[in-house]
Amino acid sequence: MAIGFIGTGSMGRTLIQSFIHADKLAPEEIVVHNRTRNKAEELARNYPGLRVAADNRELVRQSSLFFLCVKPGEFRHVLEEIQDCVRSDQIAISITSPVMIRDLEEWLPAKVAKIIPSITQAVHAGHSLFIPGERLHATDREILWNLFSAISRPLVIEEDHVRIASDLASCSPAFLAHLLEKLADAAVEETNISREQALALVTQMTDGLGRLLTEGGFTLKSLQERVAVPGGITRKGLDLLDTGVGSVFHDLIRLTHAKYAEDVQQVKTALLTEKERNH
Repeated sequence: MAIGFIGTGSMGRTLIQSFIHADKLAPEEIVVHNRTRNKAEELARNYPGLRVAADNRELVRQSSLFFLCVKPGEFRHVLEEIQDCVRSDQIAISITSPVMIRDLEEWLPAKVAKIIPSITQAVHAGHSLFIPGERLHATDREILWNLFSAISRPLVIEEDHVRIASDLASCSPAFLAHLLEKLADAAVEETNISREQALALVTQMTDGLGRLLTEGGFTLKSLQERVAVPGGITRKGLDLLDTGVGSVFHDLIRLTHAKYAEDVQQVKTALLTEKERNH
């Protein structure tokens, strides 16, 4: 039986490519379907042997486990389409954080898990966030753990913590990339350095920073202490950042949580049955 991917957008495609490049899945083991068919067919051209299903129902019938890589607003349509094809021995994995496991278990007879990936899995790094459903057996957990261990460090979290964990593991690469781009832009505006050089400097610095933290024995705190000698330029810069950053990260977390709560409610409303709607 194959492993299916419903949705081959940005993250669905990243997972497929990462599993293949890590030699964890062969293209022949993968079946995909996407609402925009040419995206799925492009993957099949790039990875000969990968199959494109005619529809989501065919994909589910061919899969022992399948990923739901669709946007929150698309879930009801997809679940209605596949509901009567899903078997109790299958594993259904959602990568969409606002969709609650309890709701998925009410819609599908399958064993359910929620696993939130990160763009860092494209280079087989970072954490994937693992929230197992109640129906998963120990062997099911082991299958999923081994699968994601090939491209990440899986981390079991509580579903209540999925938003903040996603902020730190999945959103922060974009947040930090934005801050680094702003730093490079400021360097260009304040001096005569070229933007190309400024971006190259912060990009290579980021590569070294990651290695220092993962391989070099540094923590975030000890690295600051090592670089920022008392009275030095870096120390003055850190003091300015302490003053200037203020509550921005608190505001950021409040914003992401407010948006998440809104998305959760919208999904829950969309997944209500007719009976529940009438009550």
